[in-house]
Amino acid sequence: MDNEVLDFVNGNSVDIPRLVEWTPKDLFVGGAWEASAGGERFAVINPATGAVLAKVASAGVEDAAVALDRADAVQEKWAATAPRERAEILRRAFELMDGKYRPVLAATMTLEMGKPLGQANGEVTYGAEFFRWFSEEACRVRGDYYRLPEGALQAMVVKRPVGPCVFVTPWNFPLAMGTRKIGPALAAGCVCLWKPARDTPLTALLLARIMEEAGLPAGVLSVLPTTHSGEVTEKLLHDPRVRKLSFTGSTEVGKSLLKLAADQVLRTSMELGGNAPFVVFDDADIDRAVESAMATKMRNMGEACNAGDHFFVQDGIYDEFVSKFSAAMQAQKVGDGLDDGVEVGPLINRSQLEKVSGMVERAVAAGAKVAGEPNVPQGYGFFFPPTVLTDVSPDSEIVTEEIFGPVAPVVRFDTEENLVRMVNSDKMGLGGYIHTSSWERIMRLAEKIEIGMIGFNAGTISNAGAPFGGVKQSGLGREGSTEGIEEYLETIYIGLPAPKLA
Repeated sequence: MDNEVLDFVNGNSVDIPRLVEWTPKDLFVGGAWEASAGGERFAVINPATGAVLAKVASAGVEDAAVALDRADAVQEKWAATAPRERAEILRRAFELMDGKYRPVLAATMTLEMGKPLGQANGEVTYGAEFFRWFSEEACRVRGDYYRLPEGALQAMVVKRPVGPCVFVTPWNFPLAMGTRKIGPALAAGCVCLWKPARDTPLTALLLARIMEEAGLPAGVLSVLPTTHSGEVTEKLLHDPRVRKLSFTGSTEVGKSLLKLAADQVLRTSMELGGNAPFVVFDDADIDRAVESAMATKMRNMGEACNAGDHFFVQDGIYDEFVSKFSAAMQAQKVGDGLDDGVEVGPLINRSQLEKVSGMVERAVAAGAKVAGEPNVPQGYGFFFPPTVLTDVSPDSEIVTEEIFGPVAPVVRFDTEENLVRMVNSDKMGLGGYIHTSSWERIMRLAEKIEIGMIGFNAGTISNAGAPFGGVKQSGLGREGSTEGIEEYLETIYIGLPAPKLA
């Protein structure tokens, strides 16, 4: 498979039928491509057309057990592998993703998840960057050495990998949600078992093929798509050889996984629900705020945990902001993400479409108004039009619950004090965005707002070099930056007799 020629790719153009035929559809179990032990397969659906893209092997508990056996067999050797060697594998994977596999990864994500091709390319850039970042961090893991206060002992602090890790990732960023866990885990010396989302397994399997080509040793990574998520995950988390769980997804599922993880007292990283507020003060640059609002709301059709979810706009500029924002939303071209010029693709599946539709219907029934005249393409597909809602109550469902769709409820507010109260009343605290021209206000709100990531006068703040994560019910731990690799390292303290210096 090394140096494989992708003869169905011509520049950025991909022969879609041949891509689907070529894409792996079996499990990747400890370095081998295998059908599931039970022979079961499930259909992967294109959300823009409703057509079946492929039928992928569905892992069962037996497959999970085999994958863990193979991972455990190589954990010690992988942990002992020189940091530079681990780094070079990640660097080669980055170069493959950013090079010959870029159009393949982008087209695959658009096919199975729906996002427009331009945004899919953006995710390739973002997802690959975690491998480049952590290829550099692999050689920077350090401990410490110092004398304890009483003077009789020297403390030596050693960092070592936590051990086998289980990853459970969502469908909305099928590449990046994997790489920002796999990157630091491999850099730290941990083996990985990855259960991607049922809706988007093809991207994960393609990444496994890339890791093979990059030279990752057999057993270090397994990819286990499945329709039996609960059984497979529970099997792995109850095995004492597993030492770490990292999950990205809903708060409800995260709470259930934390309970499972408690049985073995696992290290956990939890990136959970978002419901990010987007705040615009009277003194903001309105055009810049609208541009940022479009960037954060409409990335991924609004299906992003750190997307601006609801909008608090101060009284003095409310009407002007709504007018410009709703015009920008209605100007978006909706359609199949593979088509030229499309800016908004379908939602992931019918269930998500019904959820978003229901939230809007209930909001309108409660008194909210739809700004403008949203429209969607005719025909099949899980499409929902970009929609702005006005006259929305701050305590309504569509404000207090995460929407995960291209819907923007806009709420009036009067004072900064009331704004802080409304924002901090939310049980979530992942991301948020605030537009103001006052630096004093920026510094004041940075201390007051109960959110893990705040973008001031910006609409996109995610980066491999920044710590991603939330507070309250939005999760535990951080991904990316120097904090990201610490999530995969144990801290070992060794006490030694202090040398006599005089």
